[in-house]
Amino acid sequence: MKDAEINMHEEMRRAFALLSGKWKLEIMWLLNQRVYRFGELRKAIPGITQHMLTAQLRELEADGLISRTVFAEVPLRVEYAITKKARGLGPTMEALTAWWNEYGRSVPARSGGRGRKAKA
Repeated sequence: MKDAEINMHEEMRRAFALLSGKWKLEIMWLLNQRVYRFGELRKAIPGITQHMLTAQLRELEADGLISRTVFAEVPLRVEYAITKKARGLGPTMEALTAWWNEYGRSVPARSGGRGRKAKA
């Protein structure tokens, strides 16, 4: 049996899968700034539904990229934070910011935005 070779294409597909999903990068961007409560995240991301936000948060938590802290208070308080593992993506976020600052104005704006309209 040959030594196991690392297939970087497959490894990168696994990495991309961690952040794939319509809203995951936006959620990670926000949590990289500070800790958020569920309602704050929902208000900060126009067009996301409660169901979709819940699903995306659960996936990010299962992958170890965010942490969920429940406070035994009435009413119940839940906070989401980025993990140390996800902070390792900091250079990637910085590179994306630098790229956008240089080329973002050349990207055509999309009309209508994404997802459903947020309820007022």
